[in-house]
Amino acid sequence: MTLIPRDPFDALVPLREAMNRLIEDSLVGPTRFEAFTGRTFLVDLYETEDRQQYVLEAALPGFKLEDLHITAMDDTITIHVARKAAEKDDKTSYVRRERFEGKMTRSFTLPTTIEPDKIEALYEHGVLRLGIPKAEQVKPKPITVRA
Repeated sequence: MTLIPRDPFDALVPLREAMNRLIEDSLVGPTRFEAFTGRTFLVDLYETEDRQQYVLEAALPGFKLEDLHITAMDDTITIHVARKAAEKDDKTSYVRRERFEGKMTRSFTLPTTIEPDKIEALYEHGVLRLGIPKAEQVKPKPITVRA
């Protein structure tokens, strides 16, 4: 009987795979992973140059206007979207199915209080754009200096 020497580095392969998974999970966290799988939507949130308002742009391709529900209170904006399952017959046999069906909700807490009554919303070409004005008490006010 001949013994085949075992490669000592073979024992490190499971450890290397575990380390790869750990690194991948930390770099591609749940929110990033959800963005790639269609379980969430991507947004850009920025402040205008004059510092009077925030602008939130959300990519929501394929949603109808009646699918969007937006609420605002104090310093928080919540966007809720829902897409109903398409009618399908029993004869349909999918090879691949990737389009999202269901509900998604994201909330954003802004650094300052906002004026919910003055928010302007526009949905065009699959992009929701919200103009979110800051509350009067938090807007920068010019101060005149006398000599």
